[in-house]
Amino acid sequence: MSKSFTDKSAPFADIQDDIGKNILKQARKTVIPANTIIFKQGDSCQNYFLVLEGSVKVLSRAENGREIVLYRVQRGQSCTLTVACLFANSKYPAEGITETEVKALLIPLAAFNQGLQHSADFRKQIFDSHSQRLSEIITLVEEISFGRIDARLAKALLHYIDTDTTVHITHQNLATELGSAREVISRQLKEFEHRGWVKLLRGNIEILDISALEQLASTNLV
Repeated sequence: MSKSFTDKSAPFADIQDDIGKNILKQARKTVIPANTIIFKQGDSCQNYFLVLEGSVKVLSRAENGREIVLYRVQRGQSCTLTVACLFANSKYPAEGITETEVKALLIPLAAFNQGLQHSADFRKQIFDSHSQRLSEIITLVEEISFGRIDARLAKALLHYIDTDTTVHITHQNLATELGSAREVISRQLKEFEHRGWVKLLRGNIEILDISALEQLASTNLV
């Protein structure tokens, strides 16, 4: 169930012009359960959305079934593909799935377009956010194209490590995160295990040498 958006401390609180304020009056808050597909490839885009709480995973899926996580939309962030589709009146080229329960702000397409055309404050907010997210995607493309898989894997393991030095993630999920094949990731993990950096368990990876992974993760893209 959605409700009007009136929180002055939330994103868009800096909008001062009357048209921008009117746009926000048309916005709605909504709660989306975890593991919900909020858009899929080929869907039309009807709303701008901004995550207030929670996380949305945006991924691309190839015809052969391979997946890659493009980015995540988290607290205070908007979805780059959603904005791009709204700009171009095009359909989604990827899929968005909630990883947790998500509280989001929705602005209908007509109101979004009105804000872009007539509210300088609203337009600046959208463009600033879109520019930042585009930079993150470009960084991802550079890492996939030029980055060493061993360094990227080390960085991913450090990101997902728990306080008990264990990573609770499957080889397939790591492959999806890194845009690689499961076989490649498994082979690299076995190499890490051979070096004494990790211990491979069923469904988990125990980290034995954090400093070695940190050193590898800091390797420059080549």
